[in-house]
Amino acid sequence: MYVCLCHNVTDNDIRHLVRTEGVSSMRELRNQLGVATQCGKCAQCARQVLNEALADMSADACCPSMMAAA
Repeated sequence: MYVCLCHNVTDNDIRHLVRTEGVSSMRELRNQLGVATQCGKCAQCARQVLNEALADMSADACCPSMMAAA
């Protein structure tokens, strides 16, 4: 889904940066993708996607044996 129409950023773009680049803050998202730098309407949604991606990462790190069993 598109999160930021002004900069054509999707939720997958955000999740990818969290996984591969270790992005963990809105400031880093703004610097990397330009999220919430133009009209700002995407800020709340971008923060939600970021928080979900970070939670997924911590769950994966916490329980790698359960992920392997799935």
